[in-house]
Amino acid sequence: MAVALCAALGACAVAPGMRMSLSRGSTQTQSPAGNSSNAETSTAASAAAATTGTASQVADATSATPEVPVTELNVETVKGFQEARLKQQQQQIELLSAVPQPYTIGAGDVLQIVVWDHPELAAAVGTTQSQASTRPGDPFSGFVVDQSGELTFPYAGTLHVAGLRAEDVQRRLTAALGRYFIKPQVTVRMASYRAHEVYVDGEVRSPGVVAVNDVPMSLYEAISRAGGFSDTADQSDLVLVREGKSHRINLTQMVASGLSPSRLYLKPGDMLRVVARDENDVYVMGEVNKPISAIPRRTGRITLADAIAQAGSVNSSTADAAQMFVIRGALNGKPEVFHLDGRSPVAMLVAKEFDLQPKDVVYVDGNGLVRFNRVLTLLIPAINAGLTAGLVAK
Repeated sequence: MAVALCAALGACAVAPGMRMSLSRGSTQTQSPAGNSSNAETSTAASAAAATTGTASQVADATSATPEVPVTELNVETVKGFQEARLKQQQQQIELLSAVPQPYTIGAGDVLQIVVWDHPELAAAVGTTQSQASTRPGDPFSGFVVDQSGELTFPYAGTLHVAGLRAEDVQRRLTAALGRYFIKPQVTVRMASYRAHEVYVDGEVRSPGVVAVNDVPMSLYEAISRAGGFSDTADQSDLVLVREGKSHRINLTQMVASGLSPSRLYLKPGDMLRVVARDENDVYVMGEVNKPISAIPRRTGRITLADAIAQAGSVNSSTADAAQMFVIRGALNGKPEVFHLDGRSPVAMLVAKEFDLQPKDVVYVDGNGLVRFNRVLTLLIPAINAGLTAGLVAK
């Protein structure tokens, strides 16, 4: 019996189940990298960690996992993350915002051209079509710019108009018709915008192609013309693909920081994708009442306190509130671990302000008594079987 009890007590060091083991490590500057799906936010996290101190603990390495520095979560750390995130958002707006350029004519555009006091030239347009009788893809009545960017008009011949504005075409037509008419009065207007477009995809009510017209298309305008956000949209994760590069835009944090997304204008050829909230979930596991995959709110934001609340809070009987961790990143990048001592309810103020990133793992460790109890639960049947066998042998 004494031997069995000693074995049970010694087995606590190898208690079954998940466990986060920490050890003292060499003091080093923490450089969070975040996951690959949110690289721009991870850049802000790296800057924040660089300004908030060092990590003196590491998560113990195994043969399958690396040694990862552990950053303590406190008020200063969270403030550093928020300041770095605001700075990163300002840099992003400066990168993506540009002065909107006037609309230029391209292949497929339809022009309405009128030469006053010369009604015979109007016959070149053909009969006027009513919008209700045409299919959505059919152009309005007018002069269509061909795929080479050229426009053919009676007496003026063929003019290359791609890349010009309507007033530029008007001047060229006036000069060309001046060889045949005395002081011709020419009016050029856009009848149908078909050359330039952007694509809005994802969690909007009417995804698809949005035509660009003479009114500069801002980010809000594109989403509005696509029917607005759907109920499952994550407003904090918009992906703008421009010239082969992807930029992640956090609309919620921009507005909360006093930065206006209306300064972001889309360019022809841009693709805007609104990510679904269930794609940006976080995992809550360990000693919580209901281990779940937590979903962000409609604004796209989810804090550590939100995730724990969705999991039904920590299990007061089995959890070690001093050992709450957030695991972030991937093994092929730079994984990082954040530690929060949640024994005091005041620690929830920090948890309420610490924003989680997509695919973060929130883990609440168990207390020592629970691990000891689990060891006994596994060993006692074997001990009873051995005692019974010994009694039978006697």
